[in-house]
Amino acid sequence: MEIGIVGLGHLGKVHLKLLAEIPGFKITAIYDLNKELTTELAALYQTKACTSYDELLNCCDAVSIVTSTPTHYGLAEKAIKKGKHIFLEKPATDSFETTHRLIRLSAEAGVFIQVGHVERFNPGFIGVKPFIGIPIVFEANRLAKYNVRGTDVSVVLDLMIHDIDLLLNITQSSIKKISANGSKVVSQTVDIANARIEFDNGLVANLTANRVSPENVRSVKIFQKNTYITINLLDKTALVQKVMTEKSASNEPEIIEKFINGNPINAIKTELESFYQSIITNSPVAVSLKDAEAALKVVHEIELQINSK
Repeated sequence: MEIGIVGLGHLGKVHLKLLAEIPGFKITAIYDLNKELTTELAALYQTKACTSYDELLNCCDAVSIVTSTPTHYGLAEKAIKKGKHIFLEKPATDSFETTHRLIRLSAEAGVFIQVGHVERFNPGFIGVKPFIGIPIVFEANRLAKYNVRGTDVSVVLDLMIHDIDLLLNITQSSIKKISANGSKVVSQTVDIANARIEFDNGLVANLTANRVSPENVRSVKIFQKNTYITINLLDKTALVQKVMTEKSASNEPEIIEKFINGNPINAIKTELESFYQSIITNSPVAVSLKDAEAALKVVHEIELQINSK
């Protein structure tokens, strides 16, 4: 399948490298506003350096959009109108309204669109999914060292959305209430945010995102009846602790532990391979625009709460 890549920044270069390693894809065109960079990478990967996005769309069956969030909707809309399948980096767009428009347009055009919520493919998260039943408490902490890249949007849209997507993926319950606070520290948009999300089934989630931290942390804890689950998304490991209801010989509750040492896979490569398989087998994508829309609705409510204070 012929694929093009638009956006050759840090993540775009990652996509370029990984797509070149996937046998089912052939990179036939790349494009970035930086013409010199486009030419340089095209020579390195022996592909076509395009001088416009329209030119790129004429050279491929599918496109990987790895540009800044505010540009996603326009680029995706144009690709849909040309009948191209799309891998769209997260967040899908900068609002749930525009993502909903893409849902309608892609359905009419009959094209596949997968959104890059990469933590769904994290071996630590995948490893614990069979142990997740009905969560009672969900805690997520996502801390990152400061990087000017991504500060054109709030930390909620930039980082917290990953954990919002995981949260929504493990529960089918409706949201009852959202409370949130946030602060600007070094950017013109919110750099630190905390949100409490209550669901109709009793699940309570506490999410923290911070992009001015002295260290990188990506952890999730899930508590449910007799089971505690801890996921380290950075090193792709997890620990499941289950309290046995039967008393042990010492009359103390027995705790069974299962350590999950995640496979050393590249989650981005796995999600791109998943995108390819969905197209050739005509099967649903792993992370749909509807999933992305649901996460963006939560982001919207959190940002409203923060901006109203």
